[in-house]
Amino acid sequence: MSALDFRTETRHSQTLSPRLQRAVRLLQLSSLDFAAQVNAALGTNPFLEADEAGDDADADTEVTDTGALDLQPSDDSVALPVGAEAELTPIDVDDGGPQDDRDLWQADGSPNGPRNDDAEVSALDMTAVQASLNTHLHGQLNLLPLDERDLALAKAVVESLDDDGYLRIDLTELQAVVDLSPPASLEELQIALRRVQSLDPAGVGARSVGECILLQLPAIDCPQQRALAETIVVKHLDALATRDVTALARRLELPLAQVQQVCDRIRRLDPRPGWRFSSSHIAYVVPDVVVKKHRGQWHVQLNPAIVPRVRLNKVYAELFARHRTSQNGELANHLQEARWTVRNVEQRFSTILSVAEAIVKRQKHFLDFGAMAMKPLGLKEIAEEVGLHESTVSRVTTNKYMSTPSGVFELKYFFSRAMVSANGSACSGTAIRGLIKDMIAGEPPEASLSDAEITRQLAQQGLVVARRTVTKYRQLLRIEPVDRRRRHAA
Repeated sequence: MSALDFRTETRHSQTLSPRLQRAVRLLQLSSLDFAAQVNAALGTNPFLEADEAGDDADADTEVTDTGALDLQPSDDSVALPVGAEAELTPIDVDDGGPQDDRDLWQADGSPNGPRNDDAEVSALDMTAVQASLNTHLHGQLNLLPLDERDLALAKAVVESLDDDGYLRIDLTELQAVVDLSPPASLEELQIALRRVQSLDPAGVGARSVGECILLQLPAIDCPQQRALAETIVVKHLDALATRDVTALARRLELPLAQVQQVCDRIRRLDPRPGWRFSSSHIAYVVPDVVVKKHRGQWHVQLNPAIVPRVRLNKVYAELFARHRTSQNGELANHLQEARWTVRNVEQRFSTILSVAEAIVKRQKHFLDFGAMAMKPLGLKEIAEEVGLHESTVSRVTTNKYMSTPSGVFELKYFFSRAMVSANGSACSGTAIRGLIKDMIAGEPPEASLSDAEITRQLAQQGLVVARRTVTKYRQLLRIEPVDRRRRHAA
C-alpha cells in the first residue's frame, strides 16, 4: 500500500509581473485603441490629468531640424512626450515648507479651460447628428397628405427595410405583421411600397438589384439612353454584371461604343441607396510615425497627434503624501497606476520610434526608388539592432503605421522573406509584386500578359517564381485576370 509523501522543491521560472503584462498588452494596441485606454484611465484615476498646456508649449519646445520629439532621458529626469512635469519617483514633502493644504487646493492642479454656463450653447449642442435611413424616410412621409391608414402602411414598409434600403421580406409576410382593422390587403401594401419607392434616395424600397437600378433610371436625361438602359437591366442584367460589353452589343445588335456608354452610365447609379445613411463607425488609419527627407537624409519622427498628453496631478499626489494613512490603500493603488500609465506612454512611443528608425535605415532604398527596391527583412534583424525580443518587435509592428511620401504603410509591410534569384542575390516578395504591377501596367492593350507569361518573363530576369505565386501576388494587387483585361482592352 503506497504512502503519502510530502516534498519541497525549489524551481526557477520566469513569470511576467502584472505591470509587465499590462505594458505588453498596451504595446500591441493600435494608436486609437491606446488613446482610448489612456482616456479611460483619465476618467477613473484622480492622480492623472490631461496636459492641455502641452499644445502651447510645443511652440517653445526645442526640436531637431526634422521636428522629431525628443525621447532621450536626461541625467536627472526622464523626458516624456507627455510633459516634463510627470513624476516617476516617490514624492517626499517637507511638512515645514511654506506651502500648506490651502495653497495646494488653490493651485492650478487641473486645466481650467473655459466652461459653459447653463445659458450658453456648447459645441456639442451645435454638432450635427447623422439621420438614419428610417428617420429620413419618415420625415418625408410626414409631409405627404396621407390619411392615418395609408401613413401607417407606408411606415410599416419603411420599418421593414434593411441597411441597404432593400425590402427583403415578402409583402404577404408584412401583411400578417401590420395590425390594422380591417386588415391590410395586398393591393394596399403594393400602393404603400410604390409610395416609399418614390421617396429620396432613389432606389429605396427595391426588392432586387435590378428593381433598384430601374427606380434610378429617371436620372438619365437622354430618352434613348434611358430606354436602352431599361432594356439592358430587364433582359441582360447578367451580361452587365460580368462586364461582357462585347457580347451585350452583339445581342442588342448595336454599336459597341453606344452600349459601352450606357453601361458606364448604369454603373454610376447606386446599388445600395441606404449606405449613405449608415451610422457605422469608420476607423481611419492614423500614422504613428512620419518619415520625411531632409538634406538628403530620411528622418523619422513621432506623429504628435497620437501622443496622449497626460501627466501626474502633482497637487493631489502631494496632498496624498502629506496625509497618507494605512486606510488609504485604494488611493495608493491609484497613484501607482498613474505612475505606471505615464511611464508606459513614454516606453511605448520610444519603442515605436526606435523600431521605425531601424526599419527606415534598412529600407531607405524603398523610400527613394519604390517597391521594387524593397530589401528582404526579418523581425530578428530589427530585434538585434534595437535590443528587443522578436515578439516585442512583432507587437510593435502590429497595427502601427508609417507615413511616407509614397503613402501610409503598416510597419509589417516592410518585412518579407528573402527569395533567392538565379545569380544568388536575395529579392523580397514586395519587390516582385512591384515588378509584376509594372509589367501589367506596361503591357500592350492588344496582348495582355497571362500569369504564365509573367512567370516566364520573371525567369528571364533571373527570378524563379512559381505561377501560383504570381497569381497570388496579382490578386493581392487587386488586378483582374488576363481574360477580363483583354475584354476591357477590346
